[in-house]
Amino acid sequence: MSDDFLNFPRKSAPKRPVDERLDDYREVYLPRDPEVRREQASRCMDCGVPFCHQGCPLGNPIPDFNAAVAKGDWKRAWRLLSDTNNFPEFTGRICPAPCEGACVLAINDDAVTIEQIEKEISERAWEEGWEQPRPAAKSTGKKVAVVGSGPAGLAAAQQLVRAGHEVVVYERDDAPGGLLRYGIPDFKLDKAVLDRRLEQLRAEGVRFTLGVEVGRSPTFTELRQRYDAVLLATGAMRARDLRIPGRELQGITLAMPYLTAQNRRVSGKLAELIDAGDKHVIVLGGGDTGSDCVGTANRQGAASVRQIELFPAPPAARSAGNPWPQWPMVFRTSTSHEEGAERDFALMTTAFLGHDGAVTGLEVREVAMRDGQPAPIGEPRRLQADLVILALGFTGPLTEALVDQLGVALDARGAIATTAYRTSVDGVYAAGDARRGASLVVWALAEGREAARTVDADLMGRERIVARGQHLHFGGR
Repeated sequence: MSDDFLNFPRKSAPKRPVDERLDDYREVYLPRDPEVRREQASRCMDCGVPFCHQGCPLGNPIPDFNAAVAKGDWKRAWRLLSDTNNFPEFTGRICPAPCEGACVLAINDDAVTIEQIEKEISERAWEEGWEQPRPAAKSTGKKVAVVGSGPAGLAAAQQLVRAGHEVVVYERDDAPGGLLRYGIPDFKLDKAVLDRRLEQLRAEGVRFTLGVEVGRSPTFTELRQRYDAVLLATGAMRARDLRIPGRELQGITLAMPYLTAQNRRVSGKLAELIDAGDKHVIVLGGGDTGSDCVGTANRQGAASVRQIELFPAPPAARSAGNPWPQWPMVFRTSTSHEEGAERDFALMTTAFLGHDGAVTGLEVREVAMRDGQPAPIGEPRRLQADLVILALGFTGPLTEALVDQLGVALDARGAIATTAYRTSVDGVYAAGDARRGASLVVWALAEGREAARTVDADLMGRERIVARGQHLHFGGR
């Protein structure tokens, strides 16, 4: 067991200055010094029971790759990590790192910088040329359609094509990636990082059919007839709205159209922006998507940015009811918040206010928690706003065509019902947010991998892809 956690404090990656990064959409974080990388990896205690595994849905071998980095054996670290995580360059940038919340060191100290170490391992692999296509040695003759090219769909596609299946990914947008492409701002995930991985998938044999909305042409029925298996990885794109007086006013938008338009513009594609320039912007919703809207509005030159959360502010440290190794429900400040934003908590929006058909502000009331739910108290007050962005999360997948055409069963939440990733329709599977509801990128990757394992086993009559957290092996190809 290493005792370097006694010698080295946690040291995160440096960030570009706020004034500089507000002028562009390049990534915020800079590389760490090589010696700092080694020191930070050596802080891992190699626990007898590594609770970071409990926190990581992928079951990444975190103590093992930390030990390899601490010894300077980057290639071994990459081999270990790539066995359980198809895309560590994504999780190393946009995962909230539940593994760090479960790190044993975090009981009474700062957790190991696991997320940044993953990113550094992946970047080293790309720089050194270790990250090469791995096409299957032999084809199974089986054809699989994957609907949706977000993280769950991409992870499943890579697992399945490496297992020897013919894989076609259907995507309704003009480029693959799902929310990785058009939902996550470039200042968090540069799209060149996504594109290089997509080139690897293409080299391994994955084919992408773009600009196609499955359900219209082709229908889900037609897709099922053409393929031996169909995997639904469509995400949970049904946004939660706020149906209160004044919702029809101009200048009120959902978060995804707002972020997508800016991402398209950054990628060089013509897009009609929802522009926050010189406007007083209010973002409703305190999650990561809301934070992304804050960062985007600041880069667009907003006159002011305010983020409002319905619930009270979390505590600065774990509460008694939130013990380790649970995910720590504590107050967090994102890089977007650092760039400028007023944050309000325990405020309920009761009406949108407007003039001549355009929004001019909000009517809000303070709330108090009663039986675990926010209840309004006090008198209403008004806040100025020229642009209101609703970042209130997602309620589930879009399933109308799927249910009408295939009769796929849904669960009580409106998500696709499954048993071991199998839907109620033979040969049709589901993974990611479409199955479990809106969640984390790391859960999407884990779901995609496990769903691919189920699909492969059903097609081949035996299990060939190993389970979560084990080394990748396609037995008996």
